[in-house]
This record gives sequence, structure tokens and C-alpha cells, in this order.
Amino acid sequence: MPDAINPRHYDFGDVQPVDIAEHLSFNLGNVVKYASRAGRKGDALTDLNKARWYLDREIARITSG
Repeated sequence: MPDAINPRHYDFGDVQPVDIAEHLSFNLGNVVKYASRAGRKGDALTDLNKARWYLDREIARITSG
């Protein structure tokens, strides 16, 4: 039975993006998540735009502080 929570189409060998993302800040973790799965499920451009949105938020957070 397929795993609906951690589907195999997000795997990179034995590693899933969440394994890396959980060691980063919220914004950077989402950048990794969306960039790494771009094109693996649905439209790649949508995921890349989501990654950019989180990256822009992280840049704004750093530059405003």
C-alpha cells in the first residue's frame, strides 16, 4: 500500500527532502522541500515559485534584522 504521507516520488535514494529540511529554519526548509520536488508531482514552475517565495521571505528577514 502506498504511503500517502511520505510518497516515494519524493525520495532521493534513501533520503527525502524532509530529512534535510528539518535541520534548517522554517523558510529554508521550505525552499529545500519545494525546490527538490519541483516537477516530481504536478507543475515544476509552481513548486519553484513557492521555493522562491520562501527564499525571498528569508532574505527579507535577514536584511530587516
